[in-house]
Amino acid sequence: MLGDDAELTAAVRAAQGGDETAFRTVYRAVHPRLLGYVRTLVGDHDAEDVASEAWLQIARDLERFDGDADRFRGWAARIARNRALDHIRMRGRRPVIGGDEAELTGKPAESDTAGEAMEALATGSALSLIARLPQDQAEAVVLRVVVGLDAKSAAETLGKRPGAVRTAAHRGLKRLGELLGGDPESGGGLDALPPQREPRGRAVTSASVTHTRARTQKDM
Repeated sequence: MLGDDAELTAAVRAAQGGDETAFRTVYRAVHPRLLGYVRTLVGDHDAEDVASEAWLQIARDLERFDGDADRFRGWAARIARNRALDHIRMRGRRPVIGGDEAELTGKPAESDTAGEAMEALATGSALSLIARLPQDQAEAVVLRVVVGLDAKSAAETLGKRPGAVRTAAHRGLKRLGELLGGDPESGGGLDALPPQREPRGRAVTSASVTHTRARTQKDM
């Protein structure tokens, strides 16, 4: 197990035992990428509120979780996705985040465009370009590259077969590579994503989530 994963696994297990410092460690390690995934589903305006709802459920249900760091990321992503879909159903429509796939065809591709897109997305700086992808590709790319799930965990999150997720991620990365390599309309898309903000309004922080965990444990 890699060092970072070993540390996250240890922090998750300590948090399950009621260690609030460990839960804050888990939150800081997972939240930025989880928020990026939620943005893919509901758009930037509602992402922080939906992610906050997801973290409240994660805190409440953490004692029932069983697994290592990779399984935790997949479990958290499934919770976030369910909260996002609930939010979309409540609003009665899905935000326009898929873009027009036709505009991505026929563009000259640089060498190893998928690899270049993977490298750019790994830094979190190209999330804004994912709005140009069809929904299935956007989710697959974010789960594989940004959240860091393997194909099996991503497939479990999406309710699809691993092969379908791999295909969608590959196509999405190829199209992102084409955007990065030759789209004059991208207008510096790598720098277009604003820095992540602290949760606003009713959005939770790691401290408020740990407070909720303590209250939940007393109620059980």
